[in-house]
Amino acid sequence: MFNHLSAALSLLPRLLLSSSSSSHRALTRACSRLLPCSSMEPAVVRCIPGEPKLTISFSLEGSHKHMLRDQGETLGKVLARISNGIIKGQGKAKKSKKNKVQQPSEAAELALVKLFHDGDEVADTALNSDAWQDGSVLQVGDVKYSVQRNPPTFTTAELPLSLLAGFPVCPKLEVEFGNLQDCEFTWFKENVPNKSPEAGAEVSGQASSWTEVGSGRVHVPSNQDIGCRFKLCCTPKDGARSGPAKELVSVGAVEAGPGVCTFDNRHAYTIREAEWPAMRVVSYNILADIYAQTELSKTVLYPYCAPYALQLDYRQNLIKKELTGYNADIVCLQEVDKGVFTDSLIPTLDAFGLDGVFKIKEKQHEGLATFYRRSKFKLLSRHDIMLSEALTSDPIHTELLEKVSANGTLKDKIMQRSTTLQVTVLEDLNKPDRKLCVANTHLYWHPKGGNVRLVQLGVAMQHLSHVINEVAPGAPLVFCGDFNSTPNAGVFQLVTEAAVPQEHSDWSSSGPEESCSMELLSTFPPLLSACNQPAYTNYVGGFHGCLDYIFIQPDSMQVEQMIPLPSHQEVTTYEALPSVAHPSDHIALVCDLRWNP
Repeated sequence: MFNHLSAALSLLPRLLLSSSSSSHRALTRACSRLLPCSSMEPAVVRCIPGEPKLTISFSLEGSHKHMLRDQGETLGKVLARISNGIIKGQGKAKKSKKNKVQQPSEAAELALVKLFHDGDEVADTALNSDAWQDGSVLQVGDVKYSVQRNPPTFTTAELPLSLLAGFPVCPKLEVEFGNLQDCEFTWFKENVPNKSPEAGAEVSGQASSWTEVGSGRVHVPSNQDIGCRFKLCCTPKDGARSGPAKELVSVGAVEAGPGVCTFDNRHAYTIREAEWPAMRVVSYNILADIYAQTELSKTVLYPYCAPYALQLDYRQNLIKKELTGYNADIVCLQEVDKGVFTDSLIPTLDAFGLDGVFKIKEKQHEGLATFYRRSKFKLLSRHDIMLSEALTSDPIHTELLEKVSANGTLKDKIMQRSTTLQVTVLEDLNKPDRKLCVANTHLYWHPKGGNVRLVQLGVAMQHLSHVINEVAPGAPLVFCGDFNSTPNAGVFQLVTEAAVPQEHSDWSSSGPEESCSMELLSTFPPLLSACNQPAYTNYVGGFHGCLDYIFIQPDSMQVEQMIPLPSHQEVTTYEALPSVAHPSDHIALVCDLRWNP
């Protein structure tokens, strides 16, 4: 296992055969050249109660060694395994020297492996789970290692593939036995030849081609960094306790940004977080990559958009900058690719103080995401449902199901939809007895699907009423989403007037075969559209209209501030959305809500 030692150890057999002090000193000097004792390196031990195995990892001369052993095994067996690895390594080296014969006793004496704790040798009979204590010393020959048991460790550490000047670079990080908020970060910029290095002190021990440019978990490259790669040195920590550091180098160099984006002026209204008892809410359909990259999207839906601006890496840079610039407390997103949630949104928004939950649509790779500021809210429970499944399985929808079943064609169409409702119950950390119900959805998209959307919303409202009554009595509702309904549609009427009559035209929106005539009542009093009724929240080449809303209960919340939407000139600078200056075909709704204390 330790073959990398063989070359050095093969030079020492005659020294080991001698018991003289001079030979011993020579052996010490030889081992010291192999790895100086003065710079004791770590031996990292991962040992979790309840798991059958533990791991022991350390390096010699740059070669990494990783052992997987039973926790209930005795220490002596592990030390013997290490020793046998050295013997085996030396044996292979000796085979090339036919005129020299190595005796087993010589190899055994050579492979000295012991474990010490508080200066005392740990007994070979000790179990692994007890023997490998933090601060112990592992001795291999004359080389010593400081044992670190369960130190803070990065299990994931990656930089994004695309870096744009003026846009935040947020590494994807996952730490075990540590706290990301305690970790240390140092950013370096590559000194490109024939380019003047930026201000910043050269760090001792760093290659001369890199210059320190910042610290902190997030770094924003400037225009002066275009053409340069970045390097991040990050140390996992838990309080004052540190673990092995990671060094990450960007795959590509910083590229120029798009200039002024549609959201830049909006950020002037959201420089600071909302102050309690107010909270800032965002609802945004961010355009799933699985839809942006289809031939239909490129040639029919968004032919005006530059192809590179539809690429996921490019759009994610814009989305991350836009969302972080709102300094929101609650963010409800639709059309979230699963990979985007885990690889992009979680690392970014976590760095800015938000935690998030995800609900994927059945049969699809995109879904809904809800984020909340962890300094203000605590997640109490989740009550997500697929609307079609809930309609047929939950008794609270029996009456609605009976009415829908009168038209089998319509019922079949509804049951084919994987439309989902994400429901999150939060607790106000400033006043723990107060709870908030946040709902997030993306209703059926088809322009002629008004009847389907009405049934979907009927299920959603009934479910939300049930959740609040059961787990959070009195909690106000904030209902966000892409409802795919304009203000004259039945969906908007059901929410804001609490009833839709059976004569409403949406009941026959998909033709006589799927028509359905019923009166539909809301389980809530009329809700208020917090951002009113903008001229449009969706603007593409062939359509523009208001489809997105943030609905609130006016008896418990008031709108303190609605962040103005981009001007029409900003939206149409590149004809329509998405564009090089806007990552989605929708526009984010942003408002500050004052919650009655």
